[in-house]
Amino acid sequence: MKAALHAVAAPALPAYVANGNECALFEHAWRHQLPVLLKGPTGCGKTRFVAHMAARLGLPLHTVACHDDLTAADLTGRHLLRGGDTVWTDGPLTRAVREGGICYLDEVVEARKDVTVVLHPLTDDRRILPLERTGEELAAPKSFMLVVSYNPGYQTLLKALKPSTRQRFVAIEFGFLPPEQEIAVVSAESGLSPERVRPLVGLAGRLRALKGNDLEEGVSTRLVVYCATLIAAGMPTADAVLAGMIEPLTDDGDVKAALLDVARAVIG
Repeated sequence: MKAALHAVAAPALPAYVANGNECALFEHAWRHQLPVLLKGPTGCGKTRFVAHMAARLGLPLHTVACHDDLTAADLTGRHLLRGGDTVWTDGPLTRAVREGGICYLDEVVEARKDVTVVLHPLTDDRRILPLERTGEELAAPKSFMLVVSYNPGYQTLLKALKPSTRQRFVAIEFGFLPPEQEIAVVSAESGLSPERVRPLVGLAGRLRALKGNDLEEGVSTRLVVYCATLIAAGMPTADAVLAGMIEPLTDDGDVKAALLDVARAVIG
């Protein structure tokens, strides 16, 4: 199965609000050819951050959405039949190593275990990508950078980065923005006024506090933007909250009813 790949050189700088020194840290890591691990909850801005930094540094961005069926061969490449001939076709990781730029593996723990083995030679002082099927050993150029992300909240014994893998990366932890900053971001993204966004962000904070009890994951900033977008388009607030912030969190009827009670208490 082919990896989900998008390779773009963004002409504009994607909007991103820093919540610390992550931009400077990322830039230092790139200049010194250090791989970077981003960790944090779903929808807190990891992917937007990578897109922002790629544009800021003027680098092509190769994004791979990792999934259960993603194998090392999907990243490195394979021989394919074309017109009766067998032709080697580079995978997204190999293409990024050849051409330079940032290769971003989103939710890397979702991929099969053989993927991390392929990454190891690229994440130490060798910075090489051995291709056993072609006999090549590609040396990564200075412009190449490997970035991976994962959500520690979903870690299990079967889906976790081993310490031997984590310690090959410079790590940046992401969280949700402080309320005032999140209000500004949601308002800018959705077009809803800050005054009307404020209770939505307050509700998100209340629901995030339930993570680990009734919920596996809290409300992402992305969901708050979706909800605010619906309200800005004219949908009643109660309907937008249900569709944008409650339904995506759970299928359990009792939990859903409890979340709606919280929403009514916060928003009215």
